Amino acid sequence: MNRYKDKNIIVLGYGRSGRSAVNALNKLGARVTLTTNENLVDDVVLEELRKQTVQIVDGHHPSHLLNDADLIVKNPGIPYRIPFLQEALERKVPIITEVELAYELRKKDIIGITGTNGKTTVTTLIGEMLTDDIHHPILCGNIGYPAAEAVLNNDDEDLVMELSSFQLMGIIDFKPSIAVITNIYDAHLDYHTDATEYRNAKLNLLKNMKERDVVIFNYAQRDILNAVNCPSEIKYFSIEERTDAYVEAGKVYVNGKYVIDVDDIVLKGPHNLENILASLLVADEKGVPMEHITNVLTTFKGIEHRLEFVGDKNGVKYYNDSKATNALATTFALRSFERDTIWIAGGLDRGQDFIELTPYLEHVKYAIVFGETKHKLAQFLSAHKIQTVETENPNTAVKIADELSNEGDVVLFSPACASWDQYTDFETRGNHFKEGFDAL
Repeated sequence: MNRYKDKNIIVLGYGRSGRSAVNALNKLGARVTLTTNENLVDDVVLEELRKQTVQIVDGHHPSHLLNDADLIVKNPGIPYRIPFLQEALERKVPIITEVELAYELRKKDIIGITGTNGKTTVTTLIGEMLTDDIHHPILCGNIGYPAAEAVLNNDDEDLVMELSSFQLMGIIDFKPSIAVITNIYDAHLDYHTDATEYRNAKLNLLKNMKERDVVIFNYAQRDILNAVNCPSEIKYFSIEERTDAYVEAGKVYVNGKYVIDVDDIVLKGPHNLENILASLLVADEKGVPMEHITNVLTTFKGIEHRLEFVGDKNGVKYYNDSKATNALATTFALRSFERDTIWIAGGLDRGQDFIELTPYLEHVKYAIVFGETKHKLAQFLSAHKIQTVETENPNTAVKIADELSNEGDVVLFSPACASWDQYTDFETRGNHFKEGFDAL
């Protein structure tokens, strides 16, 4: 706690994590300067900051702020390449994110979850499994509730913390008691300098862990751990091999104990089965009764916009996977169904060629494409002899899908592209798709 008291600390960026950082640093007794590119004009915000004796420098990041700076707490989304941070690095001013502050303030255990895909589902599943009449773990971090804010509001519960590579680049002493890494693939290379930096950011989650701690890792990618000197116990999950949590003959096991039949789990898809296995290892480590675990697995339907079951019309099931903003994410969706599929896709053109989707097109009988990439997708699918229809957006695609589908089919909205050509975010895009379904 004394590390921050009376120190000159810059908070860079004033989103929700910035507000969380300001409040945490105020509690820790720091002298805070807030700098943001936006001009703060909200009188309520300005008055609150002045009450906390925060110095405000808005509209730019002048380098003279670094003259007396002991530390920078930056918004995770701000890249290190901006001139202000580059100069800070040259001056050897430490840079952290607000999850480090949450670690300093916490009183209970932290369960940290990261990975390229599945981390939000795993975070939510773990939260469901650990919640009972007595325990109410706090879900926070990258899931939308800043970690430091979560600690300040309720410091008497375990923290189930989703962590992005952006957040993990800015930790010093942060350490979970249980770390979960769902998988690591190349991603966010518009932010990170290369794939190695991205992978190392994810592995930062493990850098301070001790022998008494537990790491939960994907067995298929176990070789990645060769680059890490981590003394903690490693527990693996796999849908292919018998490990600490695994699937065999259609049955799920954790630490040698039978849990549930795969057919009885509501959440579908092999990638979600991996997410479930990772979550089971945490729940078993925390002593959750098996009856409670099975109740969660037979009722939990998943996260909105992540292979979300929207509804059934005339025996056709509709799924909203708007969060699939790249081709890799859509491969997980396509391989989740072994029945005729009408696939709706398209969006912002980021230059990808969609070639990695090729092995997963077996069950696609029609495709409906929209957005900037619709012509590119149509050309790609034509080469694979898949009949394709072009349309305006996901909402108009639903009516076409209704006309093309037969009883027993799946209509899968998994765009494989970002949303920003037509929508402010993937949530708005997913809701537009669901409005189309509701209108049928």
